[in-house]
Amino acid sequence: MYLLMQHTVRDYDDWKPVFDGGEQVRTRHGCTGHEIYRGDDEANDVTVMLDFPSREAGEAFLADPDLHQRMDEAGVLSKPRTTWVTQTQCVNYRDRKAA
Repeated sequence: MYLLMQHTVRDYDDWKPVFDGGEQVRTRHGCTGHEIYRGDDEANDVTVMLDFPSREAGEAFLADPDLHQRMDEAGVLSKPRTTWVTQTQCVNYRDRKAA
């Protein structure tokens, strides 16, 4: 189960070390990994994809006061937009031969 979190940060370079320092908060709720994406048109628009074993684990993470404190410290400007998704397919075209 993946939790997508999108928000705008004041400055990505200031946000990233605080995010990295929050690994313990994420793993405390069962998060097993993440991916980070930045907007092409606005580099301070950030999308984070977090891998949780269940939606309940991710919801507990979202409710954790430590998360909200870290977001404030990191300069998160907008309320996070969250979406839950389940991977239904993953195809890698790099290993296929050209037609």
